[in-house]
Amino acid sequence: MVVKSSSPFGGQTRTRVLLTLYLVGQSYPRELARLLETPVSGVQKALKSLEVDGLVAGRAVGRTRLVQLEPRYFAREALEGFLRRLVEPEATLRRRVAALRRRPRRTGKPF
Repeated sequence: MVVKSSSPFGGQTRTRVLLTLYLVGQSYPRELARLLETPVSGVQKALKSLEVDGLVAGRAVGRTRLVQLEPRYFAREALEGFLRRLVEPEATLRRRVAALRRRPRRTGKPF
């Protein structure tokens, strides 16, 4: 787990948002907030500042704003390597991401 005082990206929420995006690929603020168990407003604020810094890219899909790590970031490989190391002790976060349902339920399948 990232130590509470550890915030290599300027804040704990920013760091945890980057870790989660690294694990899921692309997502939207509400899903990130649910995975991180933190308020949506905090995640939105972190995403906005990460986008200004060029670490995250967002795009609108209908009324939803999808975000992902910026594919054209000049140090993308180094960033992913660093995030890979930071996420190793985050077992709880990795479990939550693994439990995410990323595809629609088959028609007629019972809940």
